[in-house]
Amino acid sequence: MVAVLFVTGFVSAGITAPLVGVWADQHGRKKLCLVFCLTYLFTCFCITIPYLPVLLLGRVAGGISTSILYSAFESWLVSSANTLAIPPSDLSTIFGRATLVNGFVATSAGVLSNELVSVTHSLASPFVASGALLVLGYVVIKASWTENYGGASSVTSLSGSDPFQIRRLAQAVRIVRADPLLLVIGLTQTCFEGSMYLFVFLWVPSLQEASTTFPAIPLPLGYIFSSFMVSMMLGSLFYTVVCAWAPGSPSDSSLTLHAKLSSLVCAASGLALAVSVSSREEATRFWAFCAFEACVGAYYPVQGMLRGTLIANEHRATLAALFRVPLNVFVVVSLLTGVSTARHAVLSASAVMLAVSALTTACFVGRTEDAVLPDQNHRPA
Repeated sequence: MVAVLFVTGFVSAGITAPLVGVWADQHGRKKLCLVFCLTYLFTCFCITIPYLPVLLLGRVAGGISTSILYSAFESWLVSSANTLAIPPSDLSTIFGRATLVNGFVATSAGVLSNELVSVTHSLASPFVASGALLVLGYVVIKASWTENYGGASSVTSLSGSDPFQIRRLAQAVRIVRADPLLLVIGLTQTCFEGSMYLFVFLWVPSLQEASTTFPAIPLPLGYIFSSFMVSMMLGSLFYTVVCAWAPGSPSDSSLTLHAKLSSLVCAASGLALAVSVSSREEATRFWAFCAFEACVGAYYPVQGMLRGTLIANEHRATLAALFRVPLNVFVVVSLLTGVSTARHAVLSASAVMLAVSALTTACFVGRTEDAVLPDQNHRPA
């Protein structure tokens, strides 16, 4: 049943991702971020009701929320940075620090959730607390953010005659097909984030399998999750340090540096998953998973900078969301084919895919020598 709920969320995200991206570019990224707060608040509410149809409805809303989270927020940030003429190096720092803060908050949330469940004896109590934070986020976004769109003419286009923006989506698809660099970015996103979502589904049974005391002594899942989030913070710190101290040779532009980091992150994460599969020792598997989470911490700012550099503002949210369609298809197919009963095979396949992604990035994007600054509409729309 857990797999069914997971699949429902990913199917919802896969179906709505292209529309969410288009609507963010068309009607405003800030508006979609506010919608995220409301839809995820509804998701948290549904989790408190132990009735399957309501839980499924919550997962549908959660899928929509996820599509907004991974497209509208980043698009708003990059567009606002361009408007304020923030240098790429400062934008890189913002991405790194955002991931660092996210890891810190997630670590605290893991500990707090563990304590809330212990006190309330309810697994739904952390979601109630999350609802309060979503309300706070809505208020902050509403009061302090300015609106931005995907191009100056976006809001005046004839959206009424094409509510699902099929023509705009088709144009975005043509842009991706015509640009090998964007195809590589999409491949990396599918391989890495697909592996990450499968990891989310598999890390608990994998550690339980390796534990010598389970089920007599339950695993401290909240504290293990917090350890993963600390590892993610260390990964984001690694990214920040590399960007700050990277040699400034003419051949290592911002784009080239981030492409090399993307290849390195994919290779290291694939190695971490391979180690977790090859070892049945509890400690080794735990530390391999921590290493994978450190790669996640470096991945998000790297990928955010690559998308910010390679995607023009007019289609930024649309393309960011479009990249998530094959990702969601991959995860849904994996979950439907019995991931939980073939953990080693799935993690091994993920390690191979990450290795392929690392090599592809190194071969195609890593050869790019000239940096393309985000404030220049670098990719023609």
